[in-house]
Amino acid sequence: MAEEALYEDLSDMNSQWEEICSQLKVEFGETAVNSWLKPLRINSFDNGVVNISAPTIFMRNWVIAHYAERIHRIMERKNPEIKQVQFVVKNTASGGNVSSLSGSGHLGDGSLTKRIQKSPTPQNIYGLNNTVSYNDNESVSSKLNPAYTFENFVVGKTNEFAYAAARKVAESRNITFNPLFLYSGVGLGKTHLMHAVAQYIKQNDPKRTVVYISAEQFLQKFVNALRYRDTDAFKEMFRTVDVLMIDDVQFLANKTKTQDEFFYTFNSLIEGGKQIILSADKSPNDLEGIENRLKSRLNSGLVADIMPTDFELRLGILRKKSELLGIKLPNNVAEFLAQKISSNIRELEGSLKRIIAHSQLLSGNEITIDMTQEVLKDILHSIDRKTTIDEIQKRVAEYFNISVKEMQSSRRARNVARPRQIAMYLAKHLTSRSLPEIGRKFDRDHTTVMHAVRKVEELIVEDTSMAESIESLRRSLEG
Repeated sequence: MAEEALYEDLSDMNSQWEEICSQLKVEFGETAVNSWLKPLRINSFDNGVVNISAPTIFMRNWVIAHYAERIHRIMERKNPEIKQVQFVVKNTASGGNVSSLSGSGHLGDGSLTKRIQKSPTPQNIYGLNNTVSYNDNESVSSKLNPAYTFENFVVGKTNEFAYAAARKVAESRNITFNPLFLYSGVGLGKTHLMHAVAQYIKQNDPKRTVVYISAEQFLQKFVNALRYRDTDAFKEMFRTVDVLMIDDVQFLANKTKTQDEFFYTFNSLIEGGKQIILSADKSPNDLEGIENRLKSRLNSGLVADIMPTDFELRLGILRKKSELLGIKLPNNVAEFLAQKISSNIRELEGSLKRIIAHSQLLSGNEITIDMTQEVLKDILHSIDRKTTIDEIQKRVAEYFNISVKEMQSSRRARNVARPRQIAMYLAKHLTSRSLPEIGRKFDRDHTTVMHAVRKVEELIVEDTSMAESIESLRRSLEG
């Protein structure tokens, strides 16, 4: 039978495609088929080659990686004269950028990775590079810290529940808790657990696609997608992975459009039986600026908190860390640090590294209590005075006769902006908080804090009266 007789027109060809989609729906599920296969169209059938088009480069590559071999087998069974299936991007010439699937089930160029020409559509805004592979989600995910594993996580009473929940989700293919929501204050280990889950799944179940990303990065990618008026690739990436992990969800506060997109992404993944793991600095109910319907979704799975560390846990962390670094830490020094530095694990580990570096760089000086106190005198001084950002905001607001609410507002009037900058400057110098942490207290980002610090430093030099005011505030806070 001549090939022309097989199909009267493109309508007949795509009718057969509908039948194939129905069959694949049983195998892969309705969500996967509707997302990836329904948008495809059969363009032609010539000399045993079926040409199928996809609307975007990303969709074409995803189909090749996950469904092409199965599609070819079904089509070949329906029509033995089909020898090859080619997947192209709609309106793209069938030149060097056409990826094909031959009868052997491999990519036409014989490799798992294929170079494609740059598209005029700004695909890179979604975190995709110009190398198409079976694991395009790798280019979207944030880099994982190889030290953040379950084996390196020290478990104590304050974090054992969160650890057990994270380990259960990582080890099980069956969805047990969805979503898993981890929350804690800064530097208590939630990001460590997030990285540990991602790395465990990647190592032990590499066929599952995992995307780990911060809420800030999710927001930025969505903003870029809106800017270029092409949200297809964004949705395709985040709504079709097996495991979606988003760190620091509190950064979505008051971002209405991004929350809407996250809400629909959340629902799509849950309906498709995919795992979601989230973290934040507060419980879902306490997240300000998050819509109630989204809070309800965040509460629908398992919520696990990590409490502030106790003395025993901090001691265990110091011993584990010094062991990994190959350093023998005297017990009295470990106990001193565990007793003094109780705010967060990050600061504790940073202090340990400073002590070790000082010991090694200065001809192997012995690590002692006296040396520790000398090396960490700035941190210990800050801890002893216990100045908080809230206290700084209150004191500065009173001094300049404005309210704390005004200081945290978006007002840029000089009588509000200047006290805000001074409060940021004092927070930088009188607390051990990071720039992003300080920024969040003022509803700003870390770059705003950096600018404020530089500006106040200039004022201190240029304006004697202002310098005296700032010094007066500093003394009152330290006293």
